[in-house]
Amino acid sequence: MTDDQKGSRERPPPKRVTPQYLENAALHYLERFASSAANLRRVLMRKVERSAQAHGTDREEGAGWVDALIERYRRSGLLDDAGYARMKAESLHRRGASTRAIREKLAAKGVGRDHVDQALGRVEEDVEGDLDLTAALALARRRRLGPYRLPELRAAHREKDLAALGRAGFAYDIARRVVDAADPDSVE
Repeated sequence: MTDDQKGSRERPPPKRVTPQYLENAALHYLERFASSAANLRRVLMRKVERSAQAHGTDREEGAGWVDALIERYRRSGLLDDAGYARMKAESLHRRGASTRAIREKLAAKGVGRDHVDQALGRVEEDVEGDLDLTAALALARRRRLGPYRLPELRAAHREKDLAALGRAGFAYDIARRVVDAADPDSVE
């Protein structure tokens, strides 16, 4: 097979959307990923839109099927935005995400502000000290910034380390406290 033949293969057309197809797609997605209701709706509506373009499927009817499916999953507990927000906030905090970054990521997934506030409140209860400071230390550890960098390289990379923490959403005073600390234990 030549390179021209490989590049000329076309994708098969998307499948026609039916209520059963949407349910199978939703269950398959939820088996692999945790999701908010709004995110699952977005995923399923992309399938409806592709089917409408390829087969002329009625978009409103497809949207109705998606809404009914999501409502049923919410009632059964398969979709729980509060639980999703709590789990995602804890995970992001452990990886070193600032509260600002956590809020933005959850909002992008369609989680409501009240669920985000509750999730961050739960994370704050579990963490000793300042939430952003502990997250900044986790990010510094993961990326070997500040006190986790080799001592002979710290001065040369100070500005880069501050910038990395700033881009991650941390305030300058927190970034400076982490980067300028003699060792991780002395930050507190």
